[in-house]
Amino acid sequence: MELVQRIKELAESHLNDPSHFLVDVLISKYKPTKIVVQLDGDKGVSIDACADVSRKLSEDLEILNLIEGAYNLEVGTPGLDVPLKLKRQYYANVGRSVKVQVKSRNYMEGKLLEVSEEKIVVETPSKERKKELVKVEILFSDIEKTIVTVSFN
Repeated sequence: MELVQRIKELAESHLNDPSHFLVDVLISKYKPTKIVVQLDGDKGVSIDACADVSRKLSEDLEILNLIEGAYNLEVGTPGLDVPLKLKRQYYANVGRSVKVQVKSRNYMEGKLLEVSEEKIVVETPSKERKKELVKVEILFSDIEKTIVTVSFN
């Protein structure tokens, strides 16, 4: 079994809150090996929850001897600059401002209003009349990446 997949399974086994979920596991090829485990939640993830998974996962890695030599383990949430990866993350961010890049390389910024299995709906300023807001449907198959943006309004 591939190392990334094994670590994903171990990390998921330590998620005690059903609203928490694993986003990704990244492993560097440099020495010492750096393992980054990204968690998220329908209503966020606390530092304590990340620390708990980190402790338990570290114990697993030691007992199972999955990593040769020294390694660094980081368990946390994806940063604001990390694109959304899972549909579940889209659902968790309804009502927030997003920047969506579609495959045509165009960007669209606005408020994420709705999420379904096939698409999202973003409320964005009209190209013709900037003060007017329009709802734009974007298929997941057309999305290159989506980043949650911070607004200080």
